[in-house]
Amino acid sequence: MAARPSRRIVNVQSHPWRAWQLFAERFAFFVVCAFACAAQAPAPAFAAQVHHAKHAESRHANKAAARHRASAPLRAVVPHDGEAEARLIAVYRLIGQANVREALRQAEALVRDHPNFQLAQLVYGDLLMAHAKPVRTLGDVPDAAARLAGQSLTDLREESLLRMRALRERPPPGAIPLQFVQLSAANHHAIAVDTSRARLYLFENTGTGLKLIGDYYISVGKLGIEKSTEGDLRTPLGVYYVTTNLDPKTLKDFYGAGALPINYPNPYDMRQGRTGSGIWLHGTPPTQYSRAPKATDGCIVLANPDLLRIIRTVELRTTPVVITKNIRWVSPQAVEYDARRFNEVLQAWRSAKASGDVARILGFYESGFSGNGKTLAEWRPVLTGELERIRGHDLQLKDVSLLRWTDSADTMVVTFSEAAAGSRVASIRRQYWMRLGAQWKIFFEGVIG
Repeated sequence: MAARPSRRIVNVQSHPWRAWQLFAERFAFFVVCAFACAAQAPAPAFAAQVHHAKHAESRHANKAAARHRASAPLRAVVPHDGEAEARLIAVYRLIGQANVREALRQAEALVRDHPNFQLAQLVYGDLLMAHAKPVRTLGDVPDAAARLAGQSLTDLREESLLRMRALRERPPPGAIPLQFVQLSAANHHAIAVDTSRARLYLFENTGTGLKLIGDYYISVGKLGIEKSTEGDLRTPLGVYYVTTNLDPKTLKDFYGAGALPINYPNPYDMRQGRTGSGIWLHGTPPTQYSRAPKATDGCIVLANPDLLRIIRTVELRTTPVVITKNIRWVSPQAVEYDARRFNEVLQAWRSAKASGDVARILGFYESGFSGNGKTLAEWRPVLTGELERIRGHDLQLKDVSLLRWTDSADTMVVTFSEAAAGSRVASIRRQYWMRLGAQWKIFFEGVIG
């Protein structure tokens, strides 16, 4: 007969959410590394924990049931995005409901299907230990073993806490990140990253607006965020776009299932003097289901099934990636005013360009403007040539997207298709505007397609 759960858990059974919350808090503070980070075999502390727990189980559990579990064939599991995390959360819920027997069964299945999921291994170890004695803390191993775990202990504490926080603090239904002022029909999907929650949110742009279709745990730079220089081990913040999809056959196992580079440094980064390159969304090595919250050289890392979902979903060059410290969630109606006001500015620029008046159109450009490496003085002949080609024709702007970024300055990343009326040839342009006092000025412009 299995040992009863500790009274401390039973007492909160009438409040399942509070029990689950207590579990998460204890787990966040006392979880220990299940695997050595770069090895497939269990860490010694966890191996000892499981060894003693299994002996306790044999004393208390039904032997026939134990034999059945031992002889059960391994199921062929094809992991999909979010599947392992959802199963771990289900185990958390069961513990919160004091249903330890079912929690153990599901945890056992989870670690069998995902043996490299360190966090799940620790939960399983605790549930096994519960047969021998009440579990004082989560990751309940001797203090000496906890000390040996070193940084792994801290990392798993934080990972657990962040996963649970993201689960508790869900985006309001229908809400969108403040930065998505206006997305065009050409933006089929969009990505937002909240680094404070270690979470990536994937959106589909539907006929009725943005729809959240998935969110995933992520890892960022070893030294955090706000990248400024090459090699600073930080993840950049800003508005970016997915540029390419790297063939996983050309990558080392370290990058997992693939990689999606983004366009860091963007023109705003370069204006701010930021350096560096090679910022990717990529996967994890075979020995790790997920990495520590701060574990990369600046990239954003996801579990391989989650990354594969994103790779299969998003489009190159048109998928925006907003990376921010804290996503501010707002209703779509909350950004309509900003969209309307900025579209008035953009239409004034269009009208000035269609007029053919060089002085008038130059009034929209900031003195420190850069266009494909050209200064404003060097850009003027290019602009003059464009005005001559469209003279006498109206200028049409289509598929306008507006992405706002505010830190030390208020900027708007504007992408649109531009064509003279009656022309079959259109160019896709991207502009970076900055608010200077009461006016918006263009500090970068380039043709991207």
